Amino acid sequence: MKFISWNVNGLRAVMKKNFMDIFEEFDADFFCLQETKLQEGQIEMPLTGYHQYWNYAEKKGYSGTAIFTKHQPQNVTYGIGITEHDQEGRVITLEYPQAFVVTCYTPNSQNELKRLDYRMDWEDAFLAYLNTLNTKKPVILCGDLNVAHQEIDLKNPKTNQKNAGFTPQEREKFTVLLENGYIDTYRTLHPEQTGAYSWWSYRFNARKNNAGWRIDYFVISQALQPYLKEANLYPQLLGSDHCPVELVLDLDITT
Repeated sequence: MKFISWNVNGLRAVMKKNFMDIFEEFDADFFCLQETKLQEGQIEMPLTGYHQYWNYAEKKGYSGTAIFTKHQPQNVTYGIGITEHDQEGRVITLEYPQAFVVTCYTPNSQNELKRLDYRMDWEDAFLAYLNTLNTKKPVILCGDLNVAHQEIDLKNPKTNQKNAGFTPQEREKFTVLLENGYIDTYRTLHPEQTGAYSWWSYRFNARKNNAGWRIDYFVISQALQPYLKEANLYPQLLGSDHCPVELVLDLDITT
């Protein structure tokens, strides 16, 4: 089964570029979006053969997630069940016989780390949510997790030590996530690959110079590792400041 995740940084904007071409070319079983930046009724998505699930932020033009899938789930959950964390449309969970599929847009710690404390609370609550799912069946988590885990995951680690997305606190939370029984699929299959990024600043010709960060992930329960076939990044696909990322599992989670 093929899974795609993409932070589109405004779906209406990328629809005017090349979204449908990319969507159709991938022909994925699951196509997950983050940062859709819209409200219900603001867009029509004629996706033949796909079920659509949307989680909108209460604040207009902000955050938001979506999942388009060929496979109707047994259950759909929006958010993680905590009011404080469920106002920004950041999580959708689809349940299938063999696994949960979760898309997540993790809160950014922002300039001067003014939201770092909230981010730490979020991380603890979200991990607890994932672990509850994982006691029932394996989890396939994807999305913009807003952290470059290791120095290999960004171009300029030394100058970003105190910047949002590469603080010791955020990196440690990702380490704890993995220690709880999950694997970073891309780094598992490409342990030494440098220059592999999924986000680039719009400033300083960052994308042209590949001065990027790998902050978009597929993280899966260790129980699914035997079925891990591919994990890829597609930096050549434009339209957003992020690129699509891909997971291929040698497993049909719907049966």
